Amino acid sequence: LGMQAKVRLTSIWGDNMVLQQQTSVKLWGKANPNKKVKVLPSWNEIEYSTIADADGKWMVTVSTPKAGGPYEIRFTDGEELTLKNVLIGEVWFCSGQSNMEYCFKWRVDDITDRSTLFDNKKIRFFKVAKSSSAYPVERIQGKWEICSPETAEDFSVVAFCFGKRLNEELGNLPIGLIGSYWGGTAIEPWMDEFTLRHEKLEEKTKALTAGWAPTANSSLYNAMIHPIINYTIAGVVWYQGEANNERHQDYGVMFDAMIRGWRNAFHHYLPFYFVQITPWSGYADKNAAYLREQQADVAATLRNTGMVVAGDLVNDLTDIHPSLKRQVGERLANMALKNSYHKEDIQPYSPMLKSFRVDGRKVIVTTTAIGKLACKDKVIRHFEVLDKEGNLHPAKASILKNGDISVIADKVKEPVGVRYCFSNDAMPNLFDSNGLPLAPFRTDRKK
Repeated sequence: LGMQAKVRLTSIWGDNMVLQQQTSVKLWGKANPNKKVKVLPSWNEIEYSTIADADGKWMVTVSTPKAGGPYEIRFTDGEELTLKNVLIGEVWFCSGQSNMEYCFKWRVDDITDRSTLFDNKKIRFFKVAKSSSAYPVERIQGKWEICSPETAEDFSVVAFCFGKRLNEELGNLPIGLIGSYWGGTAIEPWMDEFTLRHEKLEEKTKALTAGWAPTANSSLYNAMIHPIINYTIAGVVWYQGEANNERHQDYGVMFDAMIRGWRNAFHHYLPFYFVQITPWSGYADKNAAYLREQQADVAATLRNTGMVVAGDLVNDLTDIHPSLKRQVGERLANMALKNSYHKEDIQPYSPMLKSFRVDGRKVIVTTTAIGKLACKDKVIRHFEVLDKEGNLHPAKASILKNGDISVIADKVKEPVGVRYCFSNDAMPNLFDSNGLPLAPFRTDRKK
């Protein structure tokens, strides 16, 4: 440092950033040891001050107003540093593996016209540079960028479409999107070490094999999450699970623990909205079906979470990266609009199995759909009936007057259970009045 007196900020702080509205946000960085650091935000002209510690580290807590801007924030410890074009709005953290990382450089088949897509300067991105570490670090690489065709090119399509819909539905509110994702990654690298140890999950992680992505426990959490746990965010959107399909039996426990670990780290009961993995023909056995079931468990049992079913948004079953990404982002946004922003007129939940009963040779399925389900094709597909011996038989299904589904298999006289889309690559073709697909299920799960 020498005699240099200039305040330095960690890279999550910069021109063009978005801060969470109407809350307390922490600002932190380094200065000369034991120096007084003053922070002056232009929105309230209050002077916040603190003394840097013996290592030069400092942190202040600042109140933010309602959404708006642009503002400036001045920092001084004798020399001044000013952050410009700061907006106040809603900040969301977007993470996961390749279907979250999938960016605009690749094919996006459900966005046909990009001519005005990126015109809104109130949407801002911070893309965390890929990095892994064996221990928690404090610095990350990246910078806040204003939305434009050039800056969006390399940013997550799902995250952008999520943010764009929030911006539109919340009255052109500034939206900050922090993208921290890495293709091919399993869940274990995203979990903090304390959670893995405390929950005694290490023995469940030994099966990890090295691939093109980092695989060490906590390695991505340490480098790509930990440095920003003091940054105030509204919530998390997550798209991951494909890399855990071969170890599906432990995914629910891991995912539940990861969410609670992040909430502890951020000191915030974060809303956590995530995407159920989509159909793909390349999985072995019924691994994807079992993993989807584990994801559904988390949505059903852990509060302040929500799961988007996207099994219909696939245009090539041989590609693990469907190019229909806009609708995935918008379904996530609808989940947030309903639950985090209390938009009562939005219904974001896919219909699920509610109950079933055997009626002679038929199985009658009741779902949570509001109103009647409708089939998009001539034939309802992907129902199977289970016989007493535990064998599965393809079945025909029809929708009854009361909205229930009647399922029958020619060869089964005494059915005992029913499954729907319970395979790696079955695409649902039953939809509710909101256009959301019936979620996959099975009634014969051994508890």
